[in-house]
Formats: sequence, structure tokens, C-alpha cells
Amino acid sequence: MARRVDDEPSEDLVAVAKSDRAQKRGPFAAIALFLRQVMNELKKVIVPTRKELVSYTVVVLVFVVFMMAIVSLLDLLFGTGIGYIFGNGPTN
Repeated sequence: MARRVDDEPSEDLVAVAKSDRAQKRGPFAAIALFLRQVMNELKKVIVPTRKELVSYTVVVLVFVVFMMAIVSLLDLLFGTGIGYIFGNGPTN
């Protein structure tokens, strides 16, 4: 995914972060700083459109069904093989 200019930290943001780190903070000030930083990061989140969301959901569901089919077939194959190895024949 291409990087956006908004993702680059600006010099003033870096300077503020360094000065904040240099100061001794109380527990409530540290929590408030953390929450402000979380809110700033959440503003950068790009929400997918409805079309993208449906597309991603379909891709995930198809992949899960495909993997379930593979695991089920392998389970059947190995179960039948073990049944023949130990002399019981195919298990029902």
C-alpha cells in the first residue's frame, strides 16, 4: 500500500514527543497523553467502502470454505488409511 504524506511524522510532532518524554509525568497525565495519541492515530484509519467490505468478506468466506473442504478430505483420507492399516477396514 502506498504511503501517504500524512503518515510521515512532522518535525514539530517529533519535537513535542521528545519534550514530552523528557518531562516527568504523573499517572493521569500519562493516561491523557496516551488517549490523545490513540485518537490521533484513529484519525488516520481509512474505513473501507461498502463495496470493498463486501468483496473482502466474500474472499474470506470462500477461503474458509475451501480450507474446510481440504481439511475434511484429508481427515477422510487419513481416517480410511488408518482403518486399513490397523485391519478394521473403512470406518463408518
